[in-house]
Formats: sequence, structure tokens, C-alpha cells
Amino acid sequence: MTLKKLLVLGCAGGMMALPGLAQADECGSVSMAEWNWASGELMANVDKIILEEGYGCDVELVPGATQTTFASMNEKGEPGVAGELWINAVREPLEVAFSEGRLHSTVDGPITDLGEGWWVTPKFVADHPDLDTVEKILERPDLFPYAEDPSKGAFVGCPAGWGCQLVNANLFRAFEMEDKGWVLVDPGSAAGLDGSMTKAVERDEYWFGYYWSPTAMIGKHNMQLIPFEVEFAGKDNWDGCLVKPEQECADPKPSAWTKSEVHTVITDKFMNEGGPAIDYLKKRIFPGEVMNGMLVYMQDNQAGGEDAAFEFLLNHEEVWSEWVPADVAEKVKAAL
Repeated sequence: MTLKKLLVLGCAGGMMALPGLAQADECGSVSMAEWNWASGELMANVDKIILEEGYGCDVELVPGATQTTFASMNEKGEPGVAGELWINAVREPLEVAFSEGRLHSTVDGPITDLGEGWWVTPKFVADHPDLDTVEKILERPDLFPYAEDPSKGAFVGCPAGWGCQLVNANLFRAFEMEDKGWVLVDPGSAAGLDGSMTKAVERDEYWFGYYWSPTAMIGKHNMQLIPFEVEFAGKDNWDGCLVKPEQECADPKPSAWTKSEVHTVITDKFMNEGGPAIDYLKKRIFPGEVMNGMLVYMQDNQAGGEDAAFEFLLNHEEVWSEWVPADVAEKVKAAL
């Protein structure tokens, strides 16, 4: 039985929905972006259930994507909530919207331990605890033999056409990896990238390459992000060189990966009308390990956002109950 059917039955019974209706005047109706990636889809459905059941909101989920959702919120004031907005792609206009009061951030980092970078297998970390930075690993290409030339080390980058392909290729040059004995491997596709990682883990081999979190692959294989010794070398180097084609990036500087910034963003209208639901959105932070585990569940069970949200709420009460007052938590549990 769907949640909406349960709500209808509760109203027909005349009693159970009354507390929620009392709070509906405070929260009212709100539209939320249901993102076109798994973690954002899960988050939107968790928010919908908690806001409807716990706070009496009337939530409509609308399709969401970074650029289009931001533009709609900025220009039309809809949707009211963007739970997982990766801001690097819209940073400048978003900062203007913040400064002019059209949009607000309720939390910087709704998921912990998220971001992009260079990863290795847990076996590698266990076997070589001394090689704990990118720079140290770059001195040992022999540990990651390239299948087509075992005398070289394999670094797995992004498929051609992805934005991260340019960054990885330019960092490969910046760190002089070819001179150190490395080959930059193009996996060919998303499936090829995932397959190279999975094959290495299943064969108990080492793997070194680009990926991002939260993702099912990172959660499934417990991949480990390796820090850079060098600091982030500045926006001019990153935006003016590393993200561009090689012919436009003549002198790339070594750099740590740029910080991935993700916010929960709401409109000014919802900020003024959301009532106690705003406090929930300020406290709602998914632990990265839990989110990655949920993404593995979604992948393995071909689960959509709504099914995954119920799975999360049923099995991770210790997480979400900290986001809400005790009476709200009881209402949510009663609806599961």
C-alpha cells in the first residue's frame, strides 16, 4: 500500500491525520526536486515522507537536474526545495541569488564524505599503509601493472567526453606521470570504468583511478579516497587550465582535487512559510557510509527512490531520528 493510500485511510478514520493537519498551516504545500541520480532520488523521497508524515506538509516531487532546477528556482521560485544541489556548476549565479535573498542554503553538505578524486582498493591500503598520499603512490607504478604493458603503471581516468576526462588528463601532465612510468587509461564508458574497478577487486588486485562519492561502486567495494600532499592550487589553475582541453592548458600546475560543494537550497518563499520543516532541513545530513550502503541496496535491488526511502527509514532510525523532535519521529514511525 502506498503512503498516499495510508494517508487517505487515516483521514477517513477521522483521527490519525489530525495532528498532521494542524501543522499543515505552518508548512503548507511545497515542491521538491527529485534528482535524476540515485542519492538525490533517495534523499528527495526521504524528505517527502518525513515532511508529510512528521510535519504535515503537502509535498510534490518534480523532476530535477542541476542546471534546470537552479534556473527554475532562481527565476520562478519553484521548486521550493533542492535537497542535493551540487553548486560548482552554478556557483556564480547561485551566490548572486543568495546575496539578493531569492534563495537560501539550509545546510552545506547534506551528505558527508562526498566528492571526486583518486581512489584505491581497500586491499592496497591494507598492504601498503605507508603509501598514503597520491604523491607517494605515483612513485610506485610497478604496483599497478598496465595489462598491455606490465612495465608501466595503469591509472584509470574518465571516459572520453566526460568533463573529468580533461581534469585527469591535465593532472596526469601536471604530476609528470608519464615520466614516472604511468599510462593514462581511457575506460571507454561508464560501464568500462565500473568494470575495471570490479574486476580488480574480484581478482584481489590493486586499482588506482578516478571516481566519486556517494556512489554504489564506492560503497560496494569500500574504495578508499587518497589525499594529495599538494594543496588546491587555486581557481585560476583549475578553471583556467585543468578543466580545459590540453591546447588551452599549456602549463597545468599540480593540485589537489577541487572541493565538491553540495547544499540543500530552498526558496525565500519556503524559508518564510516552511515553519519547523526548515529546522529539519538544517539538521538532515546523511553519513557518507550509510548513503553509499543505500546506493548499493538500490543497485542490487533495482529499487527506486520511494522504496529505498522506506528501506532507509526502517533500518536507519538511529540516523534520521536525530534530525527531528521525538514527537515527529513517532509520527514517521507510525506511518512506515
